[in-house]
Amino acid sequence: MNISTFDFSGKRALIRVDFNVPLDEEGNVYDDTRIKMALPTINKILDGNGSVVLMSHLGRPKNTYQKEFSLSQILSCLEGHLKREVIFVEDCVGEKALDKTLNLIPGQVVLLENLRFHPEEKEGDSTFAKKLAQHGDVYVNDAFGTAHRAHASTSIIAENFIGKKCFGYLIESEIKSVEKVLESDDKPLTAIVGGAKVSSKITILSKLLEKVDHLIIGGGMAYTFIKALGGKIGISLVEDDFIDVAKNIIAQAEKNNVQLHLPIDTLSSEEFSNDVKVYHNKIDLIPEDQMGLDIGNESIAKFSSVIKNSSLILWNGPMGVFEMSNFQRGTVAIAEAVVEATTKGAFSLVGGGDSVAAVNQFNLADKVSHVSTGGGAMLEYLEGKTLPGIKAILN
Repeated sequence: MNISTFDFSGKRALIRVDFNVPLDEEGNVYDDTRIKMALPTINKILDGNGSVVLMSHLGRPKNTYQKEFSLSQILSCLEGHLKREVIFVEDCVGEKALDKTLNLIPGQVVLLENLRFHPEEKEGDSTFAKKLAQHGDVYVNDAFGTAHRAHASTSIIAENFIGKKCFGYLIESEIKSVEKVLESDDKPLTAIVGGAKVSSKITILSKLLEKVDHLIIGGGMAYTFIKALGGKIGISLVEDDFIDVAKNIIAQAEKNNVQLHLPIDTLSSEEFSNDVKVYHNKIDLIPEDQMGLDIGNESIAKFSSVIKNSSLILWNGPMGVFEMSNFQRGTVAIAEAVVEATTKGAFSLVGGGDSVAAVNQFNLADKVSHVSTGGGAMLEYLEGKTLPGIKAILN
C-alpha cells in the first residue's frame, strides 16, 4: 500500500503523527514545524474523501493525565493550518473516544489525547495497540521522530492492519534523504558532527568513517579530541573516559583515508555565560581558567572551504553554544556554508535537534535540501539499525 495511490475514499485513516512541539508558558505552540510537515499527508487523505484520526505524544508525562502535556493546547494551531474544525477527544482509548471516531464522515478530523498518558504506549502493549487500532480502517505512520521506538502506536499497532498500512509523505521523504546520503556515489561526501558529547555519537562517527571523504568535528565534543592529541583545553567540556575512543576515531580516519578536520581556534570565556569577556585562543592552548564555547575565525574558514566544495553534506550538531549570541557565529557560518553549497547543487541533510533548531533560528531551513524531524531516528537509520516503526510498515 502506497499513500500516493491508495483510495482513501470513505475510509478512516488513523495517522501516527509527531506533534511533540515546543510550547511557551501559556501553552501556545512557538515552533509549529512538526505540525506543518504533517499537513501534506493529512490533506492528501482529506482531499481523497477520507476522514482522519490523529494520534501523537507530547513531552514526557508520568503515565497519567497532566494538563501541561495535553494535546488540547495545539488544537487552535492545528485548526489554523488545516482551515477546518478539529474534534478533540479527551482520551485516546475507551468508549468516549470510540464514539467520536467510529462514525466519522469524509472531511472530518479528530485529534486524540496524548498517547503517553497511558504507560502501555511506551511499553508496546499489544492490547493497548488493538484498542487504538479501532479508530481507523487504515494505518498511516508519519512520525519519523519516534520511528526508532517500538511503542504501541508506532510499531505494534501495525499488526492490526495487514495490507492496510503505509508511510506518510514525511517518513517517505526522510527515508529517501537518508538513503541518498548512504547510497549515492556523489563525491566528496562531508559529515559535520557537533554537539556536546562524544559518548552519544561514537556509533555514528564509526559508521560515517566507512562512507565519508571529510569528517568535521566541532562543538563541545571537539575538546575531547584536542585533549586526546595532547592539547591544553582549560576547563572546557571534556569526557576523560572517552579519550581513548577519540584516539581510535582519529586512527580509524587515517586508516580509511578520511580527512578529519578539527577546530584550529576557539572563542572562550571564564564562565558559561553570555555576559562575560570573550577571548580568542588557539584550540590547544586554552588558558587553565577558560572554557571553549565556539569555534574561531580560522576554524570557520577551514570548515567552510571543505563544505562549499562538497557534493553531499550531512550535518548533525552545532559548533558552539549558539543559544548565546556571543557564541553563535561558528554555527551560523557553518549553516551559511551548507546553504551556499546547496545553492551550487550539493545535497544537504540536516538532522539532530540542535542543528535543526539552529537552521530554524537563523531562518535557513528552507535553503537546505532536507531538514530531518527525527534526530535520534535519523542517526540510528544512518548507523544501519532497523527502526521498529519502519519495519512494522514494511512487514
